[in-house]
Amino acid sequence: MDWRAVQLLWLLALVPVALLFFIWALRQRRQILERFAEARLLPALAPDLDERRQRWRAGLLLAALALLLVALAGPKWGFHWEEVHREGIDIIVALDTSRSMLAEDVKPNRLERAKLAVQDLVKQLHGDRIGLVAFAGSAFVQCPLTLDYEAFTESLRAVNVGIIPKGGTALAEALRAGVEAFEGHQGKHEAFILITDGEDHEGQIDDAAKLAADKGIKIYAVGIGTPDGELIPVSTGGQQTFLKDRRGQVVKSRLDDETLKKIATTTSGAYVHADGPSLGLDVVYNDYLARMEKRELKSTMERRFEERFQIPLVLAVLLLTLEPLVGEQRRAGAPLRRRWRIWRRGAAG
Repeated sequence: MDWRAVQLLWLLALVPVALLFFIWALRQRRQILERFAEARLLPALAPDLDERRQRWRAGLLLAALALLLVALAGPKWGFHWEEVHREGIDIIVALDTSRSMLAEDVKPNRLERAKLAVQDLVKQLHGDRIGLVAFAGSAFVQCPLTLDYEAFTESLRAVNVGIIPKGGTALAEALRAGVEAFEGHQGKHEAFILITDGEDHEGQIDDAAKLAADKGIKIYAVGIGTPDGELIPVSTGGQQTFLKDRRGQVVKSRLDDETLKKIATTTSGAYVHADGPSLGLDVVYNDYLARMEKRELKSTMERRFEERFQIPLVLAVLLLTLEPLVGEQRRAGAPLRRRWRIWRRGAAG
């Protein structure tokens, strides 16, 4: 349900509240009058007082209130077709899913923190296409370039350690998969965000980085973790332990920022150390991506609904203008006509 419709439902709840208030106010006025005289004497003591007119005024105010609330909700009906041009850049996010991303030097752990930061990045995009590459010992495109941010977010949430069967970390594979995920290979409109702790077990990073540079693709490397490193928690038989190597030694994952800086320098990109809630992705977007030259990604015909809030607003103003003209007393000629009818009855008798 549209948020405006939900807002309208809540606001319309004010109408019955106002109705109850008017009923209470009219009864209070009646009770005050009855303190000075009996109910049967009120027509004689206050012949010009017309309770029906009071109810009419209350009804006009209630109707005006309801119409104002409807206008505030912004009703729309009817539409026209409009050509919409979407401009932006292409962004590939390569996310490390190796076991080292389970280290908890960034809470709750490196991978989960990175996923949350990427979700925040998506909220800043306006017309940019974004895709996702997951990598560990190998790499694959988890989500191709898309303007459907909800679909991208669903793909991102599905990423976890173990999604790639081959263990280890192959940065070169991640770079090659990311470069291939770009469709047009127009470097000035393409940005590659690499989120990893920088550890690599396969080599050939320089060749992969040069491949990206030759295509004009800038890589913005985000180093997650700490230079001091952290143990990697794993669950074995329902018990929490730490990852060990083949010699039985506990493995400590450390941030290798030198490798990431070299990748960024080779491609004329930038290196950012993951820091704060956004892990530095806000810096990447504001200082680099937002300043990149945009191109037209898509041109579509979309329906634009017509705003119709003016109609209930005008009606509400008319009712508010009419309300004080109704008055609470009978017209001045009413008592004279009543006396004329009484005189005629007496004359006829």
